[in-house]
Amino acid sequence: MADEQKGQSNQSEGKGLREQFWDPIAGFGVTFRTMFKKVVTEQYPFEKMPTAPRFHGRHQLNRWPDGLEKCIGCELCAWACPADAIYVEGASNTDGPDGERFSPGERYGRVYQINYLRCILCGLCIEACPTRALTMTNEYELADNNRADLIYEKSDLLAPLLPGMEQPPHPMLLGDDEGAYYRGDYMDVSSHLLEPEAHEGSGH
Repeated sequence: MADEQKGQSNQSEGKGLREQFWDPIAGFGVTFRTMFKKVVTEQYPFEKMPTAPRFHGRHQLNRWPDGLEKCIGCELCAWACPADAIYVEGASNTDGPDGERFSPGERYGRVYQINYLRCILCGLCIEACPTRALTMTNEYELADNNRADLIYEKSDLLAPLLPGMEQPPHPMLLGDDEGAYYRGDYMDVSSHLLEPEAHEGSGH
């Protein structure tokens, strides 16, 4: 019994010395290994690093080459969102002298909101979109100082008008029906937009 007690006391003494001296040194091992390495701190926001090409950032509502909106107000993106961050209200396009057309199809997204207080940037909404109207950009600076500004409206999400595009509402300029848009067999939009001016200059 005395020998067993003596052995146990020696083990406890050895364990106590290890805890007092070796364990603190081992705990600082990572610190000692990295304290002389080159610092890799990114100087954000003064130096911004490029993101990956397929980075999931802020959403964008895309346009057709003539400026019409690709969104048809189907609300599939809202149904696919696991965070219930998207709200869409569809409306009907109308033709004629007093009509207003915002997209090639029968309907368009009259109201489109994304609540970035809820959005988890998972990308399920863009997978559900049947017309590739909704995509995600590389923009990641979405912080703000109040909650209201983090609810993006349609005007905040729409892609800017590029040269050759016309601000909706306007008739379909790329084809006679929406099928020409979706199949991609439409004419050059720049020549189509310049056609009236050519007729005026011809004097006929």
